[in-house]
Amino acid sequence: MTGASSHRRFTARPGDPDRWIKSAEASPRASAAAGYTARLTIDVTPELRGRIKVAAFERGITVADMLRELFAREFPADERGGK
Repeated sequence: MTGASSHRRFTARPGDPDRWIKSAEASPRASAAAGYTARLTIDVTPELRGRIKVAAFERGITVADMLRELFAREFPADERGGK
């Protein structure tokens, strides 16, 4: 194995950040999210993460769905000219 492999590695990411972010739209998870195409990453303490997961479980919904509802309530679309 003296030459570089032409195969993409599992961890390979596009060099262009915009392309990387937009590539999530074509993923299987994007269709399941029904229109939610942006990903948001936040850091929380393990204790807060546990409380969030328990609250979602008690409500019978996923953490993602619960947080989407929370964000929609806290940041309504009609404020600041949103959709």
